[in-house]
Amino acid sequence: MIQASLNGPFAKVDHPQVPATAAELAADARECVRAGAQAFHVHPRTASGAETLAADVTDEVVRTVKASQPYPVGVGTGAWIEGDTARRLDYVSGWSEPDFASVNLGEEGAIELIMRLNERGIPVEAGVWTVAEAEFLVASEITPSLLRVLIEPVELDVARAVDIVGEIHRVLDHGRVEVPRLQHGDGEATWVLLEDAARRGVDMRVGFEDTFLLPDGTQAQSNAELVRAAVEIAGGR
Repeated sequence: MIQASLNGPFAKVDHPQVPATAAELAADARECVRAGAQAFHVHPRTASGAETLAADVTDEVVRTVKASQPYPVGVGTGAWIEGDTARRLDYVSGWSEPDFASVNLGEEGAIELIMRLNERGIPVEAGVWTVAEAEFLVASEITPSLLRVLIEPVELDVARAVDIVGEIHRVLDHGRVEVPRLQHGDGEATWVLLEDAARRGVDMRVGFEDTFLLPDGTQAQSNAELVRAAVEIAGGR
């Protein structure tokens, strides 16, 4: 499965084709489905363009993207969006539309957030950035409740990326973490980690949230173009 991460924390000042509004995200999702995407990760924004977890905005954006294509749509819960843990918990308590949500295990309040989302019936992708976070996940009691584990080391150079994700996989294997895994990178490590994901036979993610560049180093003109490149790496599956 290839998940498309359509915008992340970025805006049109970063790349002119980054989708921001619900309508732009919906149109982009349709194009990505044609390219081979089968799930979506979006960051809803207010009318002013600011990222938000507010329930009314989140539900409206997700509802619009879901109506545009047949695949599940999830959202992020990154601490940088709202900051305060209590505020994040309050916001997600009002969500009804997301098919899943991503929670970064290394952020304050992650376990409480996962539990609250489970109470709302919203499946969780647990984001693992480091080996220490993989060890934390193995030691926790939350694994059976997860939709999947996101193996997503950030800001790594190519030389270190594969070794680190390899160690994360070994920790999860040793801990008998059996829920599905999705692997992705960001920046210069994006494509080497997608190639590694293809070798391992695990799900992958790509999109403007992770990189603006194609495997050959040229700038991608759309999320769909990035998805097509990932499909090629995955062997056309």
